[in-house]
Amino acid sequence: MTSTPEGLGSAPVGLAEVPAGGGLRTGALHASVSDPALTSMTLLNEIAGRFPDAVSFAAGRPYEGFYEVARLGRYLSAFERHLEEDLGLRPDAVRRTFFQYGRTKGFIHQLIARHLEIDERLTVEPESVVVTTGVQEAMVLVLRALRTDTRDVIFAAYPAYVGFLGATRLVDMPVRSVREGPDGIDVADLEERIRQARKEGLRPRACYVVPDFANPSGATMPQEARRRLLDLAERENILLLEDNPYSMFHSGGEERPPTLKSLDTAQRVVYFGSFAKTAFAGARVGYVVADQPVVDGGLFADELAKLKSMLTLNTSTVAQAVIGGFLLENGCSVEKATHREADVYRRNLRAVLTALEERFGPGTPAGGAGVSWNTPKGGMFAVVTLPFRADDAMLEYSARRFGVLWTPMYHFYAGTGGFHQIRLSFSVLTPSQIQAGIERLAALVADRT
Repeated sequence: MTSTPEGLGSAPVGLAEVPAGGGLRTGALHASVSDPALTSMTLLNEIAGRFPDAVSFAAGRPYEGFYEVARLGRYLSAFERHLEEDLGLRPDAVRRTFFQYGRTKGFIHQLIARHLEIDERLTVEPESVVVTTGVQEAMVLVLRALRTDTRDVIFAAYPAYVGFLGATRLVDMPVRSVREGPDGIDVADLEERIRQARKEGLRPRACYVVPDFANPSGATMPQEARRRLLDLAERENILLLEDNPYSMFHSGGEERPPTLKSLDTAQRVVYFGSFAKTAFAGARVGYVVADQPVVDGGLFADELAKLKSMLTLNTSTVAQAVIGGFLLENGCSVEKATHREADVYRRNLRAVLTALEERFGPGTPAGGAGVSWNTPKGGMFAVVTLPFRADDAMLEYSARRFGVLWTPMYHFYAGTGGFHQIRLSFSVLTPSQIQAGIERLAALVADRT
């Protein structure tokens, strides 16, 4: 008779969670797999697939009208010439760059640094740049590095990008919400919440913020508010995680405010960038600028690279080469490269605001229905407040009965608010589709009220 090891009972650890037939119970998996922050996008995609003829304000995809498959080859050739002529690589080294495992921190870091200097008036050392597999990986790396024990906590303006909320779940980083208004994050509220967390014995590490045309709210921080936020970060000894995917898509009528990172004199800002909305999403190329010095030597970027080496090893060399060629072809100016897309987003934002005014504004039949909306100065999103609960069940009813899709805002509050609000994404629609979609939304409102 064989004995059972102490503590295992009659079955190895974990097998008690496996039902007959070898299936797994969700309760035996990490809590993030069933967290609403991680399942919301799956739900939206599933509903969109079931109602393909609906006008969709749900997807936050970039405009597709200017994509050309032939450009991919052109970008690759441009980057090949760059390796040969500008960097002086031999043919075997060029081939290796395209086909072999790549440098963990990436090899288009110098071009990214040049882009930031040209478009954002931001001077960074290329070695402080880590090229990632989409900005989502950059978020996970930074959060993983900052999460050391149960005392660590992070802050975010709510409503917050659901992808960031999902990343916090993956690394078990608690998030505390901060109020957001028309001018972005409420700096005074953040200060109060930091101090409250410290009273509870917690260790505030950072605050996530999207200063320009935030997803989902569309809010933009004035320059004075940006300076107050930087002052608070230095005073309270926290980092600011600045996410900047939309700053190129401004109204065009006034100068863009500077990024937090370009105003940062105390190295408080970790900067997230992405080429998903500007070049194309399929490349899955993002990056993080982490120039904070580490006491033992090196930069925060070097520590993130260690984590990346065990997660994705390196970002696709071919994808980097395509984005590198995209940058080279446009003189490293992403703003120059995306001027046509920016014009589309400005046109579509005007179409959304006009259609909402025509359907729900004062003096219209639905003017007293209790519908209101914000007025973003750029970006891809607007938020509408409705006089009834706008949850996933209402979304399905809207799609099935009226043929219009939108995103319930409560997903961006981690299920704690926004139950009467919806996000309208207008990036991939035409003005006529926008008009039809708002008419269908008006029919839903009339039906519910």
